[in-house]
Amino acid sequence: MPSDLEQLLEMGFEKERAEIAMKQTGSLNPALQWLEDNQDKSMEEITASTTTTKTTGEGDDEAPALKPGEVAKSMVCEDCGKKFRSMAQAEAHAERTEHTNFAESTEEIAPLTEEEKKQKLAELRAKAAERKSKQSAAEKEEQKRNEQIRMKATKEIQDIKEELAKKEQIKAAAAKRAEKVSDAAAKKRIQEKIAADKEERRLKAAAAKAAREGQAPPEVAAPAPVAAPAVKKDHTETRLRLQTAGGNIMKAFPVETTLFEVAQALQAEGVEAVESFTMTYPKKVFSGSLDFGKTLKEAGLVPSAVLIVK
Repeated sequence: MPSDLEQLLEMGFEKERAEIAMKQTGSLNPALQWLEDNQDKSMEEITASTTTTKTTGEGDDEAPALKPGEVAKSMVCEDCGKKFRSMAQAEAHAERTEHTNFAESTEEIAPLTEEEKKQKLAELRAKAAERKSKQSAAEKEEQKRNEQIRMKATKEIQDIKEELAKKEQIKAAAAKRAEKVSDAAAKKRIQEKIAADKEERRLKAAAAKAAREGQAPPEVAAPAPVAAPAVKKDHTETRLRLQTAGGNIMKAFPVETTLFEVAQALQAEGVEAVESFTMTYPKKVFSGSLDFGKTLKEAGLVPSAVLIVK
């Protein structure tokens, strides 16, 4: 016949818990009750509890004396009336319910039948499965929250990268425009220098020819008077009428504001993502990072303009 410990192991209980249950109670039926009373505790809590009991002598308080000749066969909780087969079961009950009044009883609690053992084991397994299901659900919810946090952080990082990329495109476009202006000015200066050198050589040749022929040197034409440059008003601000799907928006911007910044200002007012600006007269369409990098002054939108926003 298998021992009580072997029967507990056959029922599916963990070996470590089953061994502690047998040490605490001494027999099969009390061990089953002990396992039920301590099923919600971790092994660390059980080990700490048994160590504290051995060290401090907890539970050794003297119970009320029985009548002469009577033998204690069980423990009873005077707070709720529940009976226990062993002191260990009573201690577990006291820890769970905080009941403190216990007494010895001469009433013997009948051992569990095979059917009761199976029912008790089924109850323990059902409770264990319920605990495991709740723990699994909590872990899934935690994983879901962590995934949402990770996705939010990833999106924020992506948005920052896209914003930096746009700014870099605008800077590159501005640098390219400045380079073109510089190249055009340098080309003009070279052309003027070539023309001046050519004219100087022509005059020298004409003077030499006149000297050989005994003629007076040709007169050098006085340079044409340079017309005074027209006074041009230096505008610092431009007014825009922006035609959107939701209606017209009137706004004033500094002339150095880029079209990209105008688009951002519209988005702040609730307009959806801006893809292009169209000026009807003269017909111009501004789209893409190169155009959006232009200032209002560079785009010829000063001192005022009407733009269709798409």
